[in-house]
Amino acid sequence: MNKQELNQISKIILDASITVHKEMGPGLLESVYEACLVEELQLRNITVDSQVKIPFMYKGKLLDKDFRIDLFVEKEIIIELKAVEIILPVHEAQLISYLKLTEKKLGFLINFNVPLLKNGFNRFVNNF
Repeated sequence: MNKQELNQISKIILDASITVHKEMGPGLLESVYEACLVEELQLRNITVDSQVKIPFMYKGKLLDKDFRIDLFVEKEIIIELKAVEIILPVHEAQLISYLKLTEKKLGFLINFNVPLLKNGFNRFVNNF
């Protein structure tokens, strides 16, 4: 998938996220926003998988350690969802690690626990 296609899907993700936030408001559980965003993306004909396990290798050995991507859009974009007071550096590091582990170029960290979603919508890139 090229940059233009990724950017087009990014716009759809932002719009879908804003729609969910307007409909549901802040203050709910992360799992609620996840289910709603999956539905909203599917309504827009976007392929999305939830709770996708990432295999973890260490020194060439597959370890029995579960990392899970909240949402994996079009098999290219990682979305990590939060419903927290503030985004901490550890939340950003989590998404950056997922991008590196999967060798994907684009990810979003979305915090739904904000009055205005644009203040909770963060884009991260990995060799984009």
